[in-house]
Amino acid sequence: MKRVAILVSGGGSNMVRLVESMTGDHPARPVLVGSNDPQAGGLVKATEMGVPTFAVDHRPFGKDRAAFEAELIRHLDAAQPDILCLAGFMRILTPGFIRHYEGRMLNIHPSLLPKYKGLHTHARALEAGETEAGCTVHEVTAELDDGPILGQARVAIEPGDTPETLAARVLVQEHQLYPAMLRRFAESL
Repeated sequence: MKRVAILVSGGGSNMVRLVESMTGDHPARPVLVGSNDPQAGGLVKATEMGVPTFAVDHRPFGKDRAAFEAELIRHLDAAQPDILCLAGFMRILTPGFIRHYEGRMLNIHPSLLPKYKGLHTHARALEAGETEAGCTVHEVTAELDDGPILGQARVAIEPGDTPETLAARVLVQEHQLYPAMLRRFAESL
């Protein structure tokens, strides 16, 4: 059975779907949910679902990302995860952190990578006149929103879409794609 740790920064809706998916004959189980925000709603949801949690507030570390990440790693490694899932974790990770979990760290991004890396993906897709948007699950590498693509889901852009309406439809797809890609990834380890 593979052990999965999940990092969140906000409400944790993708984390909830991942945890809910890891039952029955699934080859993995959630062992820990962490956040850079002690007030993150995802921590409350994880606790309610019976998954241990931790928080390392990034703010006291200032610009010392290595010290912040060392504390993250200390908590994560104590849970001995085989897979680390980023689920709305809104901190850019250093190459050293990524190397520590290389080959076993997944992320979901709300665009059809390689398009629209970074933030404000839905607004940028609309501004560019795209006819479709979507989401991507990929392995994390040192380059932001890069790395081998494991799967994508597409969503048609409709007339009158706003970044918010598009984001809501993409999120529905994220909630299906990420659990499916985690299962496939866990089966391949």
